[in-house]
Amino acid sequence: MPSLDLDSYPLSRLADEVGTPFYLYDGAELGRRLGDLTTLTAGGALQARYAMKANSSGKVLARVREAGLWIDAVSGNEVLRARRAGFAMGARPPVVLLTADVLRDNALTVILEHGVLPNIGSPGMIDELHGAGYAGPIAVRVNPGFGHGHVQSCDTGGPSSKHGVWHESLDRLHARATAAKLPITELHAHIGTGPQIREFDENLRHLVALLATRLPEFREVEAVNLGGGVPHAYRPGAERYDLAGFRRLLLEAAATLAQAAGRPIRVEIEPGRYAVAAAGLLVCRVKDIKETEANAKGSGHRFIMVDAGFNDLVRPAMYGAYHHISVVGRGSARPPEPFVVAGPLCESGDVFTRDDKELLDPRELPRPDPGDLLVLHDAGAYGAAMSSNYVSLGRAPQIFWEDGHATLIARRETIDDVMRAECDERL
Repeated sequence: MPSLDLDSYPLSRLADEVGTPFYLYDGAELGRRLGDLTTLTAGGALQARYAMKANSSGKVLARVREAGLWIDAVSGNEVLRARRAGFAMGARPPVVLLTADVLRDNALTVILEHGVLPNIGSPGMIDELHGAGYAGPIAVRVNPGFGHGHVQSCDTGGPSSKHGVWHESLDRLHARATAAKLPITELHAHIGTGPQIREFDENLRHLVALLATRLPEFREVEAVNLGGGVPHAYRPGAERYDLAGFRRLLLEAAATLAQAAGRPIRVEIEPGRYAVAAAGLLVCRVKDIKETEANAKGSGHRFIMVDAGFNDLVRPAMYGAYHHISVVGRGSARPPEPFVVAGPLCESGDVFTRDDKELLDPRELPRPDPGDLLVLHDAGAYGAAMSSNYVSLGRAPQIFWEDGHATLIARRETIDDVMRAECDERL
């Protein structure tokens, strides 16, 4: 079942106060998950980074810093957000790592001004850094030739993945970095969780073996980053990942890599969703229930129409991702029936109950009344972070709940917020 007990929160009062939809983050659950990661990587050989793209709220980042995690950023602005949250800049130690396949906007300027460790994913970035006057260490993201995420469309490694430098091209890249006098101090790869929970362990062992064969060539490498993707169980009843077993695997990796290199090697991981997914809820309001009838084109469906859309939570529309759904209100005690849950956007893909083939996947839910609340669980990762102003809607407010108190940490955007960047300047 979902980690959060909905009876613990005054959802109806909060909905009346800030409107729907809104995000709620549970501070106690966030603390538990960060504690798991701290325990997982305790000791000098291991270090956890937080992949802040999952949720870059300042309140979340403050808790991450307090837990002792470092940061994996993927844009210049993420580095600046981490800096504002109190994370140390510089590359000794590299508390903030900036991972990119392309340096855009202010990323290069941020590297030059704040000295964070650039983790390059394309060979040409060496010339770009050197040409801009950068003279510090670099990390290299390696495409190991295998790996993918929790669904097939999340391709994190292999011939069709855009990420990283192909593993068989590392010799040429190493020579290029040496010529530019940019020492490579970290090797990085991200293989994703894979759709099966045991696949993650198998791929990680395979990755460690591959990197161990290359380490003797990289005499300045101090750390190997094995990427993120600690599995999180989104579906009720799904197998939970064994973190104790994962710790044993990481310590085994540290020993293997140290032996291959002939010196201690820090092993890093960079989970994002494990830290924050379970701590977040997206709360919306049921507006209507309607039906379609079967005809020659297919079966009919019953639709629960809610006021949240893929502009608020895009994962179901983008990946067919599963989020457990609860009804709060008068209809919550009714027996379950198959419903499709759909949002307000003028797009056929604005449906929260889809499978990974983008087909409607009705969910067994109690029939709600209009005005009841509907809650999408495990929405703390890649929810608000990937939300948008599509059709000029303001992004939803965010509430942090802790010790029986609610704190508004992001207000609902207004039309002025949505249009703030518009201008009419002659160039």
